[in-house]
Amino acid sequence: MTNIIYIVADDLGYADLGCYGGREAQFGQVSPNIDKLAEEGMIFLEGYANSPVCSPTRFALMTMAYQYRLRGALEEPINSKSKGSDTLGLPTHIPTLPSQLKKAGYYTGLMGKWHLGYPPTFGPRASGYDEFFGIMAGGVDYFSHKSGQGDHDLWINEEEHKEIGYLTDLISERSLDFINRRAEEKSEQPFFLSIHYTAPHWPWETRDDEHLSEKMTTLFHLEGGNIHTYRKMIHHMDEGIGRIMETLEKHGMADDTLIVFTSDNGGERFSDNWPLVGGKMDLTEGGIRVPWVVRWPGVVKKGSVSMQHCMTMDWSRTLLEAGNGEFDPNYPVDGVSLMPVLKGETERFERPLYWRMKHRAQRALRLEEWKYLKVDEHEYLFNVKNDARERANLAKRYPDKLADMRQQWLDWNETMPQIPEDATVSLGYSVADMPQR
Repeated sequence: MTNIIYIVADDLGYADLGCYGGREAQFGQVSPNIDKLAEEGMIFLEGYANSPVCSPTRFALMTMAYQYRLRGALEEPINSKSKGSDTLGLPTHIPTLPSQLKKAGYYTGLMGKWHLGYPPTFGPRASGYDEFFGIMAGGVDYFSHKSGQGDHDLWINEEEHKEIGYLTDLISERSLDFINRRAEEKSEQPFFLSIHYTAPHWPWETRDDEHLSEKMTTLFHLEGGNIHTYRKMIHHMDEGIGRIMETLEKHGMADDTLIVFTSDNGGERFSDNWPLVGGKMDLTEGGIRVPWVVRWPGVVKKGSVSMQHCMTMDWSRTLLEAGNGEFDPNYPVDGVSLMPVLKGETERFERPLYWRMKHRAQRALRLEEWKYLKVDEHEYLFNVKNDARERANLAKRYPDKLADMRQQWLDWNETMPQIPEDATVSLGYSVADMPQR
C-alpha cells in the first residue's frame, strides 16, 4: 500500500514558488525542494482552495465536502471565541480523511496547524489522527508559541507542551521523527502524514529573528516584515521538505510515497500572486487559486502540467481513493477524485466549483473557462482562461451567460445551510483592537 504525505503551507501565494514562475522566486532559489517535487511529478495551474481563508478550507480538507455544511466552517475564520464552544469545531462523529484511511489500515499523524476547534470537545486525535504535534489556533509566534490572545499554544496529542525552537523547524523535526519511527518499526502498515506548516503566515519571523519576537507587542506584526523575510520563511519550510525527502530516500520509501503540496488559501501581505489579483479573504483568483504539486512515482508522469479544475476537497477524496479507503454513505462527499488525471487516463474533465463568503457578500462559480463573481452588489463575468487577471468584465456582453451562471450558483446555494448572522468575519486581526501579548 502507498504511504501518503499531505503538505499544506499557510497563506502561500500562487506565484511564490519557482515552479509556478514566481518573479521573486526564480526556479531553484527560494523553493528548490518543492520545485524538485514539481520536476518529478505534476503541477496544476488552475487548482483552487475551498476558501480564501484558512479554517474553512481545513474543514473541506478533512471532510472531503463543501465546508458550508458545518457550522464551525462558517466562521471566516475560527478565532478565540471558539474556545470552550461545543459547536465551533469539527464534530468528532463526522468521517474524515484520516479516520477513513485509519479504517483502511493506515497509521495517521498530524504535525502542525489544526485550527478546527479546541479541546476538550474538538481535536486531531478525536477526528482520526493517531498522533498530533502542533498548534490549535490559527497562528502563533514562531518562537514563544503564543497565540494572539497571549496563550501558550503548542501540543502533543491532548497535552500542552513547551519546547524551545522555531516552529517551522519543530514541525519538520517532528515529521522526520514520525517517518523514522515508522521505518524503524519495519511495519507493513502504511502511514498517512499531514504536515500543516504555519509558514509563511504572520508574524513575519525567520529562523534568525528571535530578537524580534522578544520585542514584538502584538502577534500580528503589522509594523514589520518585508518580501525578503517572507521569502526566507518559505525557504525554511522548503528546507524541511528537502530533509523529509532525504529521509524517505534513506529508508527506501520515496518511490512508495504519494506526496501532495498546496496552500490553504491565497497569499496575503507579501505574497506574489501574479498574474492574479486579490488575496486572502477574496474570491478573486488571488484569494483562491493556489499551487498544487503532486509526486507519485510510477503513477504520475514526471514534469507534467495539468489544467484540470480542482479544489481542496477533490484532493482529499483522491487521497482516500489512493489509500483504498471508503467514505460513509450517510455523510455527503462533494469532492471528486482526480485519479483519472493523475494516472493519465484523461487530460481533464469538467468540474464546477462553487464558493461563497459572508465577507462582502461574495459569490463565485468557476465552470469551464468562465467565472461568475459577485462582490457586494457588483456582478462580474470573466473568461479566466483568457483573462486570469479578471480585468475584462463581460457581464454586459454576455447577459445570458451571466444569468445562467447566477442561477446555477443560486440553485447550488439552496442546497447549503445559510450563513448565520453571528458568524465571524476577520483577517485574524483588527487594527482597532489588537490584543497585547
